[in-house]
Amino acid sequence: MKLTSRGRYAVMALADMAAFDKKKPVSLRDISLRQNISLVYLEQIFSKLKKNNIVNSIRGINGGYILSKQPAEIKIADIFYAVDEKVKTVKCKKESKKSCNGKSIKCNTHNLWDELEIHINNFFERKNLNDLINNNSKRI
Repeated sequence: MKLTSRGRYAVMALADMAAFDKKKPVSLRDISLRQNISLVYLEQIFSKLKKNNIVNSIRGINGGYILSKQPAEIKIADIFYAVDEKVKTVKCKKESKKSCNGKSIKCNTHNLWDELEIHINNFFERKNLNDLINNNSKRI
């Protein structure tokens, strides 16, 4: 299973926004500095987040981005979807007749990995940005 940096950075950046100033727009430069993420990469990620209504942009000297909803309403799964992240544990498609190994039958562990994928995706459906903020404040 592989989760790309795009998905991880999108969640990190949005958690940063949710934990920081809830009223004022947050600049990508500030997020970049706090989270050590390339500004150019954040711009690409936020373009997708804006297109999928996860964030809104505010223009001007005090501009930046704000969350489009409350942190509790933004699921981690929605963030992944917005940046085209897919959590997959197998290479083959569920509807395919061929398996990951190119044979006509699925490998003997296919159902195990398939079940794991379902658990992981359900986990991300249940978690939201508010959960991340609350978990981080409990650890300090």
